[in-house]
Amino acid sequence: MDHLAGDIDARGTEPDGFEGTRPDCRGPVASFGIGELAAEFGLTHRTIRHYEEEGLLAPARSGTVRVYDHRDHARLALICRGKRLGFSLAEIKEFLNLYDSDDAQVEQMRYMRGIARRRISALEQQLADVQQTLGELYRIDTQISEHLGRNGITETQDMEEKHS
Repeated sequence: MDHLAGDIDARGTEPDGFEGTRPDCRGPVASFGIGELAAEFGLTHRTIRHYEEEGLLAPARSGTVRVYDHRDHARLALICRGKRLGFSLAEIKEFLNLYDSDDAQVEQMRYMRGIARRRISALEQQLADVQQTLGELYRIDTQISEHLGRNGITETQDMEEKHS
């Protein structure tokens, strides 16, 4: 199951399905350049800078060079997952901000559940719309095939005429 947020239990481990999802994962201090993150996540440098401009990432600076730490790396993973799931940057930002302000993550989880349920509803409606459109297109295709058949044109003849 694809989760956007996780929690760490009293032993400091994440429950099943939540691995690598916390924006403040503890571990060895690592730093990343923008090129490393871009390559790892399949993003452009411009996209990562845009996330910074939107307040989703806050890398340190070493002169003019951006230095991303483990927290930025984890946040970028959450941003990418949120985008894959169809969430807006504003929704992702709100989720990340709630994480920073609520140690128990109760509000964060409530917020995520709300936007996830809205996304599910929207996707279910889109699926119904696509299924309806496909049904209409299949009916049109059948009607055209029947019409052509009544006029002595077979599917094979129709295809040969397209290629000549």
